[in-house]
Amino acid sequence: MAANIRDNSSGSSKYKPRQERFSVQRALELLGLIDGDNSDLEDLSDNDDPILDANYQPPPQEQSSSEDEDDSSDDEDPIPQPTEHSRGRSGTDTGSSRTPRRRRQTQQIEADRSDDDSEEPTPGPSTQGQPNKGRGLCWRATPLTPDLAQFEHEDETELDRNGWTPLNYFEQYIDRDLMKMISDCSNAMSLCRSGDPLNTSVDEVYHFFGACILMSCIRYPTIRIYWSKALRITAITDRFTRDRFFRLRGSIKVLIDDDVPEDLRKRNTFWKVRPFLDRIMQGCKSQNQPECASIDEQMIPFTGACPYRQYLPMKPNPVGIKNFVCATAYGIVLDFDLYQGKGALLEQVEEEEVGLGLGGLVLARLCQTLHRGTNVYGDRFFTSIRCVEQMMKKEMYITGTIMKNRLAGGKEKLPSDKTMKNTGRGTSSELSTEDGKLCLVKWYDNKPVLMMSVVHGTESEDTCQRWDKKLKQYVTVSRPSIVREYNLKMGGVDLIDRMISYCCMSARTKKWKMRMLMHFTDLALANSWLLYRKDLAICAAPKKSIMQFLEFRTEMATTLLAQHHG
Repeated sequence: MAANIRDNSSGSSKYKPRQERFSVQRALELLGLIDGDNSDLEDLSDNDDPILDANYQPPPQEQSSSEDEDDSSDDEDPIPQPTEHSRGRSGTDTGSSRTPRRRRQTQQIEADRSDDDSEEPTPGPSTQGQPNKGRGLCWRATPLTPDLAQFEHEDETELDRNGWTPLNYFEQYIDRDLMKMISDCSNAMSLCRSGDPLNTSVDEVYHFFGACILMSCIRYPTIRIYWSKALRITAITDRFTRDRFFRLRGSIKVLIDDDVPEDLRKRNTFWKVRPFLDRIMQGCKSQNQPECASIDEQMIPFTGACPYRQYLPMKPNPVGIKNFVCATAYGIVLDFDLYQGKGALLEQVEEEEVGLGLGGLVLARLCQTLHRGTNVYGDRFFTSIRCVEQMMKKEMYITGTIMKNRLAGGKEKLPSDKTMKNTGRGTSSELSTEDGKLCLVKWYDNKPVLMMSVVHGTESEDTCQRWDKKLKQYVTVSRPSIVREYNLKMGGVDLIDRMISYCCMSARTKKWKMRMLMHFTDLALANSWLLYRKDLAICAAPKKSIMQFLEFRTEMATTLLAQHHG
């Protein structure tokens, strides 16, 4: 046996000694990023994010259902508890063997209840001062009389961006400081983990992102084809080899893992990409706040292993990471919040908003950066009477569709579906509360639609074209004002999703960190183009001079690939 073992110490051996690994402190010293105990790198463990606050206690993780309806009141038909007959225990040997024990338990419970009844009942907690949950409201068939606060408009800054290039728009979200942080962290982590230095530079990180963007514009089935002799893209192959690209792709880091304490890792599920997300969010929040905004959920497609992966069967990409987004009617993202369970949202809202349910908590969280007097539009997941009343106290005015089991007595006063169907398409009915500040509208199109608002009612109605299946032609249908405004201003998140889906960086990867970096880079590019198009439209630029989205992305890719700072 010993004779068959190859001597690895001989000159003909292909054995390669393993590289020496280093601690993070030693790796940073070797790379010249720190001098002794003084680090030039940003301390990524210190952050003002309330999720990462030192006093924060990590809540138990929760998984949302496929429809993400957290309130038990959202379910119209409660699930009946199984009886003994439904369990199939009557008349069986198993059931008869458990009957005496169950009788003893029942007798003990009845004895306890009799003892409790003999004592003086203890008064429960007072409900005085608690927020109204929307039950028992008095609805009247009167029009809405809104009492709205004046929206505070910001000074327009579009003229300040006169003459901006695509790179200037993009650097609102991803700038050189972020690229330098990625370069330093990637070098340090590579030296620490494998002992083999990555030796990347800021320019090479620019080139890597430029190559990824260009690959999304020029699609090949696999990444390796970009380096093939017949179909190579010289703008990419001149910058790095295929093996170098794959090594960069697997070594990109946005922070030093060992600098993040264990307790902070438990408080923020997506801590490995947090600095990158914070920089994108900073660019989103720097935009002018509009008078109207919409809130909706967005799916980041990913089927691999990742924290809080969701499954929503009604979405175009049913499996992935859920992201709640606040956007303008033009699709420009203003704020976002990755879903990490209900407990993470509870730490970011005020005390009186704790009982709003998951949809209400998301609405309260994303409205924190909006100005008073803003009109917010959302679908039925976010809309409830209690949530609308709570946001009205903050002078945020909600408009959205609503589930019929959240109407708080208004359902009985509205005409039935059958009555409205017999009356014909376009029939509408309106109810409002006693003070006239909240209205409920039911409109019959192909099916009944229920909407709630503190801004819009049925007046003034207009008409719209709808397809009639029986007549096989378009017919004119009356449409309330609330439906028209909702359709005009609710599609911002859908628009940004459509822009990202046109040419997204969808290279196959098993790492959720890289998938997140790609998605939010796509979001930054889409935001940049929408803002670029809006600015040129305000300046009355010729339509032919405005770059299309694909041309804008290609221009950005070639610009990043040409970056050289010496």
